[in-house]
Amino acid sequence: MSHPPASRGAGIGSESPNLDFAGTTPYEDYVQADVLTHLQRPVSDDPGEMVFLVTTQVMELWFTVIVHEWETACRALREDRLPIAMDALKRSVRELEALNSSWRPLSQLTPAEFNAYRAALGEGSGFQSAMYRRMEFLLGEKSSSMLVPHRGAPRVHAELEKALRQPSLYDEVLHLLARRGHVVPRVVLERDLSQRYEPSAEVEAAWTEIYSGDRDADLVRLGEALTDIGELVWRWRNDHLVATRRAMGAKTGTGGSAGVAWLERRATKNVFPELWTARSHV
Repeated sequence: MSHPPASRGAGIGSESPNLDFAGTTPYEDYVQADVLTHLQRPVSDDPGEMVFLVTTQVMELWFTVIVHEWETACRALREDRLPIAMDALKRSVRELEALNSSWRPLSQLTPAEFNAYRAALGEGSGFQSAMYRRMEFLLGEKSSSMLVPHRGAPRVHAELEKALRQPSLYDEVLHLLARRGHVVPRVVLERDLSQRYEPSAEVEAAWTEIYSGDRDADLVRLGEALTDIGELVWRWRNDHLVATRRAMGAKTGTGGSAGVAWLERRATKNVFPELWTARSHV
């Protein structure tokens, strides 16, 4: 006796999902979940290492999407398409919140728990992340020395070198302010883009003027979106500092850095500096 063909649904009725595919599922084809969930290669036998490894990989994915948003915003600002830039910046705020939440699984590591696999990490350190470095470059935190760890990876090195010499997100904002008639000095607009951005009294005065005007103006909303980003970057750095201090105290960092002391210096710096100082003059 012949049998009817297997049903493509999970049960009777049109509401049942399709379960019968000739190859991989459309979900797998799009998300590449099988690839993602087999990228974990622990370097120790400690069961607690997996959460450290996966959380770090999740951070890398958030770095990638945030870089995408800020590069989208840069292009839109350059083309005077402020609504598109604002949409990208607002999305990045939510993504930064999710990125910062990644510290939670690691925030209560005891020294014994971290030391169970720390030695196996060798010289590996988060400051070697190329995608995080691209984030920092987009924030105006430029340093050619940060390309050195990537000399052995030509594609990555070339991408970072290109990012080093391109305008940061804040550079594009300041050019927009200048096109809108605000006084931004030429020394700022024509600066060496491969160098770290330094605060300007004239830029501070421009933001003071903007914030002293119409509270609903589009440049005020742009300033607030950047301030949201700046606050979350500051929180990221502080959460990193606290998690590191809790897990390893004042020991030398895994990459040979000064560890907590280095992170403490980073945590004192604000991105988009004049957006913070201008508030004292409004």
